[in-house]
Amino acid sequence: MIDRLWDFTDPEASEERFRDAADDDEHPAHLRAVMATQLARALGIQGRSAEAFEVLDALLADVEAAGGPDRDVAEVLARVSIERGRILAADVERRAEAIPVLTRAVREAALAGSPFLVLDALHMLALNDSGHEAEWAAEGLDVLGRTRDPRVLRWGVALHNNLGWTKHDAGDVEGALAEFEQAVDVADRYGTAEQQHVARWSVARCLRTLGRTGEALEIQRELARARPDDPFVQEELAVLERGTSEATPTIEA
Repeated sequence: MIDRLWDFTDPEASEERFRDAADDDEHPAHLRAVMATQLARALGIQGRSAEAFEVLDALLADVEAAGGPDRDVAEVLARVSIERGRILAADVERRAEAIPVLTRAVREAALAGSPFLVLDALHMLALNDSGHEAEWAAEGLDVLGRTRDPRVLRWGVALHNNLGWTKHDAGDVEGALAEFEQAVDVADRYGTAEQQHVARWSVARCLRTLGRTGEALEIQRELARARPDDPFVQEELAVLERGTSEATPTIEA
Protein backbone atom coordinates (compact mmCIF):
# COMPACT_ATOMS: atom_id res chain seq x y z
CA MET A 1 0.00 0.00 0.00
CA ILE A 2 2.87 2.37 0.79
CA ASP A 3 4.45 1.69 -2.61
CA ARG A 4 1.12 2.31 -4.33
CA LEU A 5 0.46 5.63 -2.59
CA TRP A 6 3.95 7.08 -2.99
CA ASP A 7 4.98 9.27 -5.90
CA PHE A 8 8.32 10.78 -4.97
CA THR A 9 8.14 13.15 -7.94
CA ASP A 10 4.96 14.64 -6.47
CA PRO A 11 5.22 14.82 -2.67
CA GLU A 12 2.25 17.19 -2.43
CA ALA A 13 -0.11 14.64 -4.00
CA SER A 14 1.48 11.88 -1.91
CA GLU A 15 0.87 13.97 1.20
CA GLU A 16 -2.85 14.14 0.45
CA ARG A 17 -3.10 10.40 -0.20
CA PHE A 18 -1.31 9.53 3.03
CA ARG A 19 -3.33 12.09 4.99
CA ASP A 20 -6.55 10.51 3.73
CA ALA A 21 -5.28 7.02 4.57
CA ALA A 22 -4.17 8.07 8.05
CA ASP A 23 -7.59 9.59 8.75
CA ASP A 24 -9.64 6.74 7.30
CA ASP A 25 -11.51 5.11 10.20
CA GLU A 26 -12.15 2.04 8.07
CA HIS A 27 -8.45 1.19 8.36
CA PRO A 28 -7.15 -0.60 11.47
CA ALA A 29 -5.34 1.66 13.96
CA HIS A 30 -1.96 0.12 13.13
CA LEU A 31 -2.36 0.81 9.41
CA ARG A 32 -3.44 4.39 10.09
CA ALA A 33 -0.32 4.87 12.21
CA VAL A 34 1.92 3.55 9.44
CA MET A 35 0.25 5.87 6.94
CA ALA A 36 0.89 8.79 9.30
CA THR A 37 4.62 8.08 9.24
CA GLN A 38 4.55 8.38 5.46
CA LEU A 39 2.56 11.58 5.72
CA ALA A 40 5.42 12.94 7.83
CA ARG A 41 7.91 11.83 5.20
CA ALA A 42 5.97 13.59 2.45
CA LEU A 43 5.93 16.77 4.52
CA GLY A 44 9.65 16.46 5.18
CA ILE A 45 10.44 16.12 1.48
CA GLN A 46 8.62 19.39 0.94
CA GLY A 47 10.80 21.09 3.55
CA ARG A 48 7.92 21.34 6.03
CA SER A 49 9.93 19.72 8.81
CA ALA A 50 8.09 21.44 11.69
CA GLU A 51 4.78 20.00 10.49
CA ALA A 52 6.39 16.61 9.96
CA PHE A 53 7.75 16.56 13.50
CA GLU A 54 4.31 17.50 14.84
CA VAL A 55 2.81 14.48 13.05
CA LEU A 56 5.50 12.17 14.41
CA ASP A 57 5.28 13.54 17.95
CA ALA A 58 1.50 13.14 18.04
CA LEU A 59 1.75 9.64 16.61
CA LEU A 60 4.39 8.65 19.17
CA ALA A 61 2.19 9.88 22.03
CA ASP A 62 -0.82 7.97 20.67
CA VAL A 63 1.11 4.74 20.23
CA GLU A 64 2.65 4.88 23.69
CA ALA A 65 -0.76 5.57 25.23
CA ALA A 66 -2.68 2.93 23.29
CA GLY A 67 -0.14 0.12 23.35
CA GLY A 68 -1.00 -2.94 21.28
CA PRO A 69 0.83 -6.05 20.05
CA ASP A 70 4.55 -5.73 20.73
CA ARG A 71 5.59 -6.15 17.09
CA ASP A 72 3.05 -3.61 15.88
CA VAL A 73 4.23 -1.06 18.43
CA ALA A 74 7.88 -1.76 17.58
CA GLU A 75 7.16 -1.31 13.88
CA VAL A 76 5.51 2.07 14.38
CA LEU A 77 8.30 3.18 16.72
CA ALA A 78 10.86 2.12 14.11
CA ARG A 79 9.05 4.01 11.37
CA VAL A 80 8.77 7.12 13.55
CA SER A 81 12.50 6.99 14.27
CA ILE A 82 13.39 6.40 10.62
CA GLU A 83 11.31 9.34 9.39
CA ARG A 84 12.56 11.60 12.19
CA GLY A 85 16.12 10.60 11.33
CA ARG A 86 15.50 11.15 7.62
CA ILE A 87 14.29 14.69 8.25
CA LEU A 88 17.17 15.49 10.60
CA ALA A 89 19.70 14.08 8.12
CA ALA A 90 18.36 16.37 5.39
CA ASP A 91 19.26 19.40 7.53
CA VAL A 92 23.03 19.91 7.37
CA GLU A 93 23.06 21.66 10.72
CA ARG A 94 21.19 18.83 12.44
CA ARG A 95 22.64 15.82 10.63
CA ALA A 96 24.59 14.68 13.70
CA GLU A 97 21.31 14.42 15.61
CA ALA A 98 20.07 11.88 13.09
CA ILE A 99 22.68 9.24 13.97
CA PRO A 100 21.40 8.17 17.42
CA VAL A 101 17.81 8.36 16.16
CA LEU A 102 18.57 6.05 13.23
CA THR A 103 20.62 3.73 15.43
CA ARG A 104 17.58 3.38 17.69
CA ALA A 105 15.48 2.71 14.60
CA VAL A 106 17.67 -0.29 13.74
CA ARG A 107 16.98 -1.81 17.17
CA GLU A 108 13.25 -1.07 17.00
CA ALA A 109 12.99 -2.54 13.50
CA ALA A 110 14.77 -5.69 14.65
CA LEU A 111 12.28 -6.02 17.53
CA ALA A 112 9.49 -5.65 14.98
CA GLY A 113 11.01 -8.49 12.96
CA SER A 114 11.23 -6.28 9.87
CA PRO A 115 14.41 -6.71 7.82
CA PHE A 116 13.02 -4.14 5.38
CA LEU A 117 12.94 -1.42 8.05
CA VAL A 118 16.28 -2.54 9.49
CA LEU A 119 17.79 -1.98 6.05
CA ASP A 120 16.04 1.37 5.62
CA ALA A 121 17.64 2.60 8.84
CA LEU A 122 21.04 1.06 8.02
CA HIS A 123 21.15 2.62 4.56
CA MET A 124 20.39 6.03 6.10
CA LEU A 125 23.23 5.52 8.59
CA ALA A 126 25.56 4.50 5.76
CA LEU A 127 24.68 7.76 4.02
CA ASN A 128 25.05 10.07 6.99
CA ASP A 129 27.39 8.66 9.66
CA SER A 130 30.63 10.15 8.39
CA GLY A 131 33.60 7.84 8.80
CA HIS A 132 31.42 4.78 9.43
CA GLU A 133 29.72 4.44 6.06
CA ALA A 134 31.40 1.15 5.15
CA GLU A 135 30.59 -0.40 8.54
CA TRP A 136 26.88 0.33 8.25
CA ALA A 137 26.82 -0.81 4.63
CA ALA A 138 28.51 -4.07 5.60
CA GLU A 139 25.91 -4.63 8.32
CA GLY A 140 23.18 -4.02 5.77
CA LEU A 141 24.69 -6.46 3.30
CA ASP A 142 24.87 -9.04 6.08
CA VAL A 143 21.13 -8.61 6.68
CA LEU A 144 20.50 -9.01 2.95
CA GLY A 145 22.40 -12.27 2.98
CA ARG A 146 19.78 -13.76 5.29
CA THR A 147 16.66 -13.00 3.23
CA ARG A 148 15.04 -14.17 0.00
CA ASP A 149 12.30 -11.54 -0.09
CA PRO A 150 12.69 -9.66 -3.42
CA ARG A 151 11.35 -6.40 -1.95
CA VAL A 152 13.91 -6.58 0.85
CA LEU A 153 16.70 -7.62 -1.51
CA ARG A 154 16.04 -4.43 -3.48
CA TRP A 155 17.89 -2.56 -0.70
CA GLY A 156 21.08 -4.01 -2.15
CA VAL A 157 20.87 -1.41 -4.93
CA ALA A 158 21.05 1.50 -2.50
CA LEU A 159 23.66 -0.12 -0.26
CA HIS A 160 26.06 -0.91 -3.12
CA ASN A 161 25.45 2.42 -4.84
CA ASN A 162 26.00 4.46 -1.69
CA LEU A 163 29.10 2.47 -0.76
CA GLY A 164 30.34 3.01 -4.29
CA TRP A 165 30.14 6.78 -3.90
CA THR A 166 31.85 6.60 -0.51
CA LYS A 167 34.76 4.74 -2.10
CA HIS A 168 34.74 6.98 -5.17
CA ASP A 169 34.99 10.14 -3.08
CA ALA A 170 37.74 8.58 -0.97
CA GLY A 171 39.83 7.84 -4.06
CA ASP A 172 39.24 4.09 -4.28
CA VAL A 173 37.78 4.32 -7.76
CA GLU A 174 38.35 0.68 -8.73
CA GLY A 175 36.60 -0.40 -5.54
CA ALA A 176 33.80 2.04 -6.32
CA LEU A 177 33.32 0.56 -9.79
CA ALA A 178 32.94 -2.92 -8.29
CA GLU A 179 30.20 -1.62 -5.97
CA PHE A 180 28.40 0.20 -8.79
CA GLU A 181 28.49 -2.94 -10.95
CA GLN A 182 26.99 -4.94 -8.09
CA ALA A 183 24.27 -2.29 -7.78
CA VAL A 184 23.44 -2.82 -11.47
CA ASP A 185 23.24 -6.58 -10.93
CA VAL A 186 20.86 -6.23 -7.98
CA ALA A 187 18.79 -3.58 -9.78
CA ASP A 188 18.37 -5.85 -12.80
CA ARG A 189 17.17 -8.71 -10.59
CA TYR A 190 15.05 -6.93 -7.99
CA GLY A 191 14.97 -3.19 -8.64
CA THR A 192 12.76 -0.70 -10.38
CA ALA A 193 13.39 0.85 -13.77
CA GLU A 194 14.53 4.00 -12.00
CA GLN A 195 17.08 2.07 -9.94
CA GLN A 196 18.38 0.32 -13.06
CA HIS A 197 18.82 3.69 -14.75
CA VAL A 198 20.61 5.33 -11.81
CA ALA A 199 22.85 2.32 -11.25
CA ARG A 200 24.06 2.39 -14.85
CA TRP A 201 24.61 6.14 -14.68
CA SER A 202 26.84 5.61 -11.65
CA VAL A 203 28.89 2.98 -13.48
CA ALA A 204 29.38 5.35 -16.41
CA ARG A 205 30.34 8.24 -14.16
CA CYS A 206 32.90 6.08 -12.41
CA LEU A 207 34.31 4.91 -15.74
CA ARG A 208 34.85 8.57 -16.64
CA THR A 209 36.86 9.06 -13.47
CA LEU A 210 38.96 6.05 -14.43
CA GLY A 211 39.59 7.55 -17.86
CA ARG A 212 37.58 4.84 -19.62
CA THR A 213 35.64 7.49 -21.47
CA GLY A 214 34.66 5.42 -24.50
CA GLU A 215 32.83 2.94 -22.29
CA ALA A 216 31.28 5.77 -20.28
CA LEU A 217 30.05 7.48 -23.43
CA GLU A 218 28.46 4.30 -24.74
CA ILE A 219 26.48 3.82 -21.52
CA GLN A 220 25.38 7.45 -21.31
CA ARG A 221 24.20 7.41 -24.93
CA GLU A 222 22.17 4.29 -24.21
CA LEU A 223 20.63 5.99 -21.16
CA ALA A 224 19.90 9.09 -23.23
CA ARG A 225 18.01 7.05 -25.81
CA ALA A 226 15.77 5.75 -23.03
CA ARG A 227 15.43 9.10 -21.23
CA PRO A 228 16.43 12.01 -23.45
CA ASP A 229 15.31 14.61 -20.90
CA ASP A 230 17.41 13.33 -17.98
CA PRO A 231 19.58 16.34 -17.03
CA PHE A 232 22.24 14.23 -15.33
CA VAL A 233 22.72 12.10 -18.43
CA GLN A 234 22.84 15.19 -20.63
CA GLU A 235 25.41 16.80 -18.38
CA GLU A 236 27.65 13.75 -18.61
CA LEU A 237 27.22 13.55 -22.36
CA ALA A 238 28.23 17.18 -22.68
CA VAL A 239 31.43 16.54 -20.74
CA LEU A 240 32.25 13.34 -22.60
CA GLU A 241 31.44 14.63 -26.07
CA ARG A 242 33.28 17.91 -25.52
CA GLY A 243 36.48 15.97 -25.83
CA THR A 244 37.80 13.99 -22.92
CA SER A 245 41.38 14.63 -23.98
CA GLU A 246 41.06 18.17 -22.64
CA ALA A 247 41.66 17.08 -19.08
CA THR A 248 42.10 13.93 -17.06
CA PRO A 249 38.86 13.18 -15.23
CA THR A 250 39.04 13.38 -11.46
CA ILE A 251 36.68 12.70 -8.60
CA GLU A 252 35.98 16.43 -8.32
CA ALA A 253 35.22 16.96 -12.01
